[in-house]
This record gives sequence, C-alpha cells and structure tokens, in this order.
Amino acid sequence: MSPAVSILIPAHNAAPWIDATLESALAQSPPGGEIIVVDDGSTDGTLDRARTFGARGVTILTQPNRGAAAARNAALRAARGDWFQFLDADDLLAPEKLARQLARAGAEGPDFAYAARWSRFYASPADATFPPQRLCVDADPVPWVVEKFAHNAMMHPAAWLISRTLAERAGPWDEALSLDDDGEYFTRVVLASRGVRTCQDALSYYRSNLPGSLSSAKSERAWASAWRSLELSAARLQAAEDSPRTQHACATAFQRFIFESYPRAAGCRRTAAGRVSQLGGSTLQPEGGRKFHFARRLFGWRLARRLTAGP
Repeated sequence: MSPAVSILIPAHNAAPWIDATLESALAQSPPGGEIIVVDDGSTDGTLDRARTFGARGVTILTQPNRGAAAARNAALRAARGDWFQFLDADDLLAPEKLARQLARAGAEGPDFAYAARWSRFYASPADATFPPQRLCVDADPVPWVVEKFAHNAMMHPAAWLISRTLAERAGPWDEALSLDDDGEYFTRVVLASRGVRTCQDALSYYRSNLPGSLSSAKSERAWASAWRSLELSAARLQAAEDSPRTQHACATAFQRFIFESYPRAAGCRRTAAGRVSQLGGSTLQPEGGRKFHFARRLFGWRLARRLTAGP
C-alpha cells in the first residue's frame, strides 16, 4: 500500500534548521506516509544532519547543486504517496496540519488544491501571529490567481497539500527558474485544479529573514527568473480566461515588476512596459516610505528610488 502523504524536502545549506523541520514532519498526526530529503549539494553539514534521521524512516537522496526546483523534482520522482507536501528545509508544519487537510480532502476529492493558514516567524514559531492572508480562502482558480496578481499576495510552499493526480496534471517544477519558482509552480497547480480549499485550522510556519536566502536575492539572474516566472503565470492565467479582469491583473503584476526591479533588469522592464501597454495600462503606484514619496513628488519615482534605496 502506498503511503498517504509524501513530505518532500529540498535542502541546501540548511544545517541550523533541518532538525526542527524534520521533527515537525515526523510529528504529523496521524503518523504514516514518507519523508524524503533531497540534499542539493550542501557544503555545511546539512547532509550529515539529515542522515541522523535515517533510522527514523526518513529517506535521504543527494544530488549536485542544481537548485530547489530540481531537488523537488527529484523528490517527486522518488515519491510513492497519493498526496504531496512540499516543505522547505527551514520551515515547519503544525502537528495536525496534514491530518486536517486530509480530512477535508477526503470529503471534497483530489482535484482541489488544499491550503493552510500560514505565518512568518523569525527566531521561534511561538512568534507567529497568523494575520489574515488574502489567499487563505476558498476560491475558484481564476479569481484566486487574479487576487494573487492584483495584490502581490503569496503562499509559501509548505501551506499546500496537493494530490498526485493534480501534480501530474500540472507538470514538474520548472528547473530553469530560481527566484519565484514556487510562485510559478503553485499558480500552475491552482489553474489545473477545480479551485483552492483552505483549512483554517491547519497551520504552517515560514521562516523569514535568513541571511543569503534566495527570496532576498537581487542579482540580474534572480530578476530574470522572477520575470520569467511572472510571464509564464500570466500566460496561463490568460489562457484560462482572457477577460478585462485577467488583463488588468496581469498589467498590474507587470507594472509592479517594473517598480520593484528598477534600476536592475532593464531588458525585462522594457518587455514588461510593452506588456502593460498592450493590456490597457495599470493604475498601480510605486510603494515606499515617507522619504520616497516626498522625493517622488519632486523628482519622479525613478530618481526617488535611487535616492532612497538602501545600500
């Protein structure tokens, strides 16, 4: 008999946190399923730490450093479960997270994507406060993605539980992406589903502000990945429904990319500006603090961004 849930953990240089992550995976109630760690060429002892959990049934795979998407695909290929839980090697699951999602999935079936409430934490999960999240709702696929684009909302990977059926329909992770590979993947999953079903009593924890984290990367390669992720997601949204609401949501997302990436990613920004124009424009205004908005009134948003940017 196949395990109910495969918990799939890509790991790269996560030695300080992976013990807590694996303990949270092993603590799932009811017990069962499988846990697969794919070490993605770590150099800090992550692999040694993960191997100490082998006697407790955790499967450890290794590969040269190829990125989180490739590690997740390797875990998917090895997985035997009917349901998949992606879990980054520094994040945590509440003990009843999977049981509560599986209970709803048992009533509604494998064609929905099941979400949990989630919160950021810094030093300890006890710090998590679980404020309202725009995407932690029950919604049909297109309105959910429109909301994501319009408000730059996010869900971290550990919040989701998806069936093997839905994962196979959506396809593998895009290994060409680095920054926002998860945004592209789960947008694709949602659009391949019958909709999102959020289990308000299921919880996950997103560790934030880690030094050197990929989500804080500002390199040209990272911005190019973010742009490609957005392009792919927007194309799939418009393929699902080409309407004024999806056009406006895509234009807003493209305009936000222009604001956030400036002055980097010049070629991507030019392409984004063309797409904004083609889609009818966006009313989105650049965000910033008081100094930014004061400088913006005097000099325009571009110079204001340069003048108020951090080091």
